[in-house]
Formats: sequence, structure tokens, C-alpha cells
Amino acid sequence: MTQHEASVDPAALLDLARGIAVEAGEFALAARRAGGSGVEVAATKSTPTDIVTATDRDTEALIRERILAARPDDGIVGEEHDSRVGTSGVSWVVDPIDGTVNFLYGVPAWTVSVAVVAGAPDPGSWQGLAGVVVNPTTGEVFTASAGGGAWLGDERLQVNTGVPLGRALVGTGFGYSSDVRREQAQVLLDMLPQVRDIRRIGSAALDICMLAAGRLDAVYERGLNPWDHAAGAVIAREAGAQVGGRGGGREGSDLFIAAAPGLYDELAAALEAAGA
Repeated sequence: MTQHEASVDPAALLDLARGIAVEAGEFALAARRAGGSGVEVAATKSTPTDIVTATDRDTEALIRERILAARPDDGIVGEEHDSRVGTSGVSWVVDPIDGTVNFLYGVPAWTVSVAVVAGAPDPGSWQGLAGVVVNPTTGEVFTASAGGGAWLGDERLQVNTGVPLGRALVGTGFGYSSDVRREQAQVLLDMLPQVRDIRRIGSAALDICMLAAGRLDAVYERGLNPWDHAAGAVIAREAGAQVGGRGGGREGSDLFIAAAPGLYDELAAALEAAGA
């Protein structure tokens, strides 16, 4: 194995990402249990409901420190700090707390999401190498590496197959803008009668991992950022899901869809008809 090949070995990158994500999850959970200013709203972003806490920022700082200590030439794309351009061709895509509103309220459905990708840090073109999503409250650790399968601890994951749209349990989420939410509600009115039911859990990364684990049959959402879905997409693909976006293209902020291949086609067609 050459030095370059070693630098992009998915299994080795997964080992590093897992250790960092688990440590970050323990750090964030300790802050949540301690309460105080770390759990309070520190700022808002796109709208008054789009919040960030001090723990979001501190957790991302910890993750960045660990990444750069191990791989100083890599790039980093994170939610709370400026992107770092690397020289290795490898980038880390980090969401220190996905589901910050759940974190704020003590709802046990928030995650630390860490992905490693090759190529430009753009979901339209990158290659997912490794992904880790940790739910610190439950202790669940979802992992995957390219070609290495998807796992929940020692259990290999496989998406549900053979499920038609009418019997599909579908996860989704909503944006922070009131205008976007209004449009998403209209799509939901069309979709709800066509599926078994809809779930809105509050963490896109957790939604996608629940799909990989067979707890959901499909996931769709508009308006996701790269850090919301980067790790989950690696895990879902390795669990057998088809992952994409509008018009058969790659996933992105315009639309994210994930499901077993047959159901994916049905869901994509229904979403298009609904104007998603």
C-alpha cells in the first residue's frame, strides 16, 4: 500500500472518526447533564428558531482539534466554524450536535455526526469514505466505511426491502424559515395519505441511521446542509439504500431522499408530483 493509499484507507479513517465522535458525544452529554450556560441558546442563525448553544461550538472545537492532531493536512467542513481547506484531498464533514432543539429541551434524539469524504467538500461530487453518527443519550454508535458495510455496534445493518410506498414509514424534517415550512406542510398534506405514517424526530442524521437500521423505510427532506447528511449517507448506502436528490441527481440542499431502491423510485415520483 502506498502512502497515498494509506491516507485514504476507509477502514483506518473510520477507526479515527469513531474514536473522535464517541469522545465528542461523551463531552456533549456531560455538558447537557451539567446544564447551565452550555445548554442555553447562545445565538441564532438563519431565523430565531435556528439556534446554537455554547456546547455546539465547544464540541466542534474538540472535534477539529482531534482531527488536526491526527491528520493536519485534511480539510474540515463544520456547522459552527469556518471551513478549513486541506491539501490531502480528504475532508471531514462535522455536525457537533445534530438536533440542537432536542438537545436544548432534553429530548433524547440528538447526535454527533462525523463523515470523511474524498474530493471537493460538496455532496454533489464527493466520495463518502467513512461515517459515524453517535446518539450519546442512548449510547448507540452507527458506523460505516466504503465497502465495509454499515453497523450499529456489532450488528450489521440492512435497510428494509420489498416495502411499497403505501406501507412505508417515512421520516422527514422541516426547515427554519416560515415560508419553507409552509411549502413543506403542503407537500406533507399530499404525502401523508400515500404512506403508512410520517415521523419527525428532529435529527436528520438520526433519521438516516434509523433508515439504515430498518426503523424507518424511507427518509426525505428539503434544505439539509452537507453536515446534516454526510455521515448518514455513507451509513445508509452501505446498508443497501439508494441515496439521491431531485431528478435522479445527487443528494443536496434541494432535496435528500433515501430508501431501498424500489421504494426510492416510488417515493421520488410521489414527491415530484407533490411539488417537493
